[in-house]
Amino acid sequence: MNQRPIIISVIGGSNAAQKDLDVAYEVGLELAKRGAIVLCGGLRGVMEAVCKGAKEGGGTTIGIMPGNSAADANQYVDIAIPTGLGYARNAIVARAGGAIIAIDGAYGTLSEIGHGLGDGTPIVGLNTWQFTIDGKVDTTIDKAESPLEAVEKALEYAKAR
Repeated sequence: MNQRPIIISVIGGSNAAQKDLDVAYEVGLELAKRGAIVLCGGLRGVMEAVCKGAKEGGGTTIGIMPGNSAADANQYVDIAIPTGLGYARNAIVARAGGAIIAIDGAYGTLSEIGHGLGDGTPIVGLNTWQFTIDGKVDTTIDKAESPLEAVEKALEYAKAR
């Protein structure tokens, strides 16, 4: 039986700080070393940094594009899938991976987190959104302290699904 590679969705801000871009690069590199495919929104910021790391690690990258043109993808995307869906494509990005790694992020990332939580997709967070419910910290997003820890957790979650 042919076993398919694990796909990990990586989400994050298009205008992220350099420290978050560095983290995203390391996440991409570590995912590639472990044979996972990186799936993201295909544009700039965290998306470009994670794809760059994955490519430099010998991995494969997929970009789920908001517009109608594959040409809008960053230069490190191997497979660009134009959707014409705008932000609605966030549901695809969140659902297509066996797990999600969230790095930094603005409201588009928050949307993807919401879709992931709603679908029951495990989410590992690195310097991203945290939630409280009734004054208590919600631990649904599994916080990681390093890119390596995030990758290990995400792969473990994806394999268990």
